[in-house]
Amino acid sequence: MARLALGLLALVVLINIPLNRHGTTLATAMPDSRALVIRDGLVVKEEDDPEIYVYQNGRFRWISSLDAFEHFRFTWGDVHIVEDGFLDRFEIGSPIHVLLKCYDSPHIYRLEGGEKRWIVDIETFEAEGHVWEDVRFVPCDYLRNLPDGETIPPGHGPPPQP
Repeated sequence: MARLALGLLALVVLINIPLNRHGTTLATAMPDSRALVIRDGLVVKEEDDPEIYVYQNGRFRWISSLDAFEHFRFTWGDVHIVEDGFLDRFEIGSPIHVLLKCYDSPHIYRLEGGEKRWIVDIETFEAEGHVWEDVRFVPCDYLRNLPDGETIPPGHGPPPQP
């Protein structure tokens, strides 16, 4: 019994010895990206890059802002850290922005930094790489209560209210 206890103690000590300069131990080491299952909804971030991507429909899409990250209900626990260059092996899709519209208005807005930014026309909407499937309908009062940001593209005066 003493040998078993001594063996277990030695094992516990060994798996808690830091393996690298960051203090990562065998007990806390994460599997590398080869162990990830690539599936819709997978959220990744390369080690030395602040940008976060989600896998959707066969491609990784950049989550453009904290607003978008929170709007689509991602959590920091969802984010898998992968080695630099991981995303080079995959097709990159259009960025994910929070696009908002209310039923009573023809205008579409992009949420950035807590402000609504009016997209001035369909040509701009498409040139920005937006797709109709990303537009979310919200109550007009919600949109009216958001502060106005610069129009997309800039310089088109005050945005119309929804």
